Amino acid sequence: MMQPVLEMTTTDGFDLWPVAEIESFGFLPLSGELSPAEVGTAVMRIAGCNDVDPDGDRPPRPVAALDSFLHGLLTFDILFAAGGLRVTDDSTGVTFLPGCCDGLEDWRDWQRFVDDGGLLGFGHDPVSPIGERFGDVVRLTVNAERSGSPVIELSVTELRHLLAGAERDLVDFLALAADWASRQLPAHCSAVTAALSRVLDLPAPTVPPEP
Repeated sequence: MMQPVLEMTTTDGFDLWPVAEIESFGFLPLSGELSPAEVGTAVMRIAGCNDVDPDGDRPPRPVAALDSFLHGLLTFDILFAAGGLRVTDDSTGVTFLPGCCDGLEDWRDWQRFVDDGGLLGFGHDPVSPIGERFGDVVRLTVNAERSGSPVIELSVTELRHLLAGAERDLVDFLALAADWASRQLPAHCSAVTAALSRVLDLPAPTVPPEP
């Protein structure tokens, strides 16, 4: 099983829109099955990853709380989303978690890895998940820093199938998020949807006209 996931932080004290309670440092899987509050949590997390004070040519941070929080998401050229693709071997229970060096915005690296082979690194010491291709077999090592680390082995064909499913999950989530934004953030719906499509490297879905 492969799931696109966001690495979460606390939602305590967040009051700009409704959010769900998600365990800090856990992962929120993204799909078209999320509740409105879970979608709000995902948008909060992605916006929070890019909530950095402006510098250089970016416009100054607005005063209003909502505009201020969304400012990085709506003005950064390159966006970041903590997380990635989580792979679970249902037969063994081994789980390959996203690392710190290949966020959700880089999920298409997996497709290039499958096509071109080589080594794909997802993190660094103390936890270094890596992917390697050996002919028609892909080996995912949970932590290359540890001797005897658990691994997941699967065929290239199976990984392509899993990636196609993960992409469908992201497409469905983006459609859900666009609908959510039209209700929760009507004045920012188009801009937020466009930003989410950029961070997920997907075409932007059609959104209703803003009021």
